Amino acid sequence: MDRQEQIENLLDHYEHPRFREANEGADVIMPGGNPGCGDVITIYLSIADDETSVAEVGFEGEGCTISQAAASILMEMAHDEQWTLSEIDEIDYTTMIDILGKEAVQMRPKCATLALGTLKAAAKKYRRDKMRRDAGLDIVEEEDDESAKRLGIVTGAAALQETKE
Repeated sequence: MDRQEQIENLLDHYEHPRFREANEGADVIMPGGNPGCGDVITIYLSIADDETSVAEVGFEGEGCTISQAAASILMEMAHDEQWTLSEIDEIDYTTMIDILGKEAVQMRPKCATLALGTLKAAAKKYRRDKMRRDAGLDIVEEEDDESAKRLGIVTGAAALQETKE
């Protein structure tokens, strides 16, 4: 795909987002944001009965074309390819940039990877909450995901706090 096709794909997903919907009944509702530029996203992740596969995904957000289009593309992939939690873990940020089109997003890596960082944090929270429930413990608020934090992405309660300031 050449640069122009990459840009057209991003614009299509921005103008006609896929899976842009809130699901208040999701297993995990994970906010994420880029404090530097103001992009925000909330991922809604529901896990299938097998406790390893994605049943439903959705997102809401505001921000630049790249951040919102990337969220749409990522949600479409996770849904259509029926990702597992392990597959979410395995996708790295460079792969996401390649999927979006390196030439089209290379100057905005934080925007391009916001949705992925937030989805990874949601998967991690699901696992942590499940382990706590299985052990008979209370669910606690998640701290920032360190791998996302290195990219300047803030997740969880910190994302909500950062966007209000």
